[in-house]
Amino acid sequence: MDDATPLFLHRSMKNGIHGLSRMNERECAMTTSSIKPVKKAVFPVAGLGTRFLPATKVMPKEMLPINDRPLIQHVFEEAREAGIEDFIFVTGRYKEMLEEHFDYQPELEQTLESRGKADMLKKVRDSEMPAGRLFLTRQPRPLGLGHAVWCAHKLVGDEPFAILLPDVLMKGPRACLKQMVDIYNEKGGNVIAVEEVPEDEAHKYGIIDTADDTQKIMPVRGLVEKPKPGTQPSNLSVVGRYILQPEIFNHLSVFETGAGGEIQLTDAMIKLIGNQPFHAARFDGKSYDCGSRVGFIEANIVFGLADKEIGPGVKALLETFK
Repeated sequence: MDDATPLFLHRSMKNGIHGLSRMNERECAMTTSSIKPVKKAVFPVAGLGTRFLPATKVMPKEMLPINDRPLIQHVFEEAREAGIEDFIFVTGRYKEMLEEHFDYQPELEQTLESRGKADMLKKVRDSEMPAGRLFLTRQPRPLGLGHAVWCAHKLVGDEPFAILLPDVLMKGPRACLKQMVDIYNEKGGNVIAVEEVPEDEAHKYGIIDTADDTQKIMPVRGLVEKPKPGTQPSNLSVVGRYILQPEIFNHLSVFETGAGGEIQLTDAMIKLIGNQPFHAARFDGKSYDCGSRVGFIEANIVFGLADKEIGPGVKALLETFK
């Protein structure tokens, strides 16, 4: 490492935290007129869902239902509310059901219409993907989240884009990604959603380093993936929603492996810090890890309670378990 390396980078590597605190103002300055709108979103949906076997032997885990709709539809609706127009699925083998779910179903719609089930017909039509807006690409081997995102690089092109992890659901007064887009439109650069985690659980997550972790919107000066207990720079974890600049692909294309021998998205994001604006945002709401069975059940309870149609029944049912 040469003497020109910023002081914080020296310290960061020593502590296991990666990133830069000094930013080249000429490179990082952005005006609202130079900020490209976020219109594309990437959905990494190639995972095997092994924690839900045997349920996921033939059904993609993204089709597991939370209340009355599958996981993938929840995140699709979140992206749509945020103004996303192009939806890019990074798929794997046996994932055709995801594409079918968003397709036009004439027989179903005709049946519902003939039976006067207008409310159900509306739900079905609301789940359809706009024509020409669903794009599919394959991740042939499970090489990590960073590799899955890289597989979408030709479809993303030279534009900023969002990433939504389908097994993480957000619930709040406004869609999490919509909150992030509003921040991005003001700040530009890169924006990631963060949420507080208990101090003794920080070692399980990707944790940000920032000068003041009490703010709602914070410049990020470093990231560390699963820090050793007691070494975390904050208790703010990254929670599955990202807005990134296309330069991330320059770093992902190196195919550098990190934790677990996989190509980590975190490692590539670290290399953007200091060269572009990079902010973390506390969102209004709460995340639910539907990739675990307990988190999946919790999400079903929360979304069921919020359902005007069945909420009172779910609440009454829960009372019987006290």
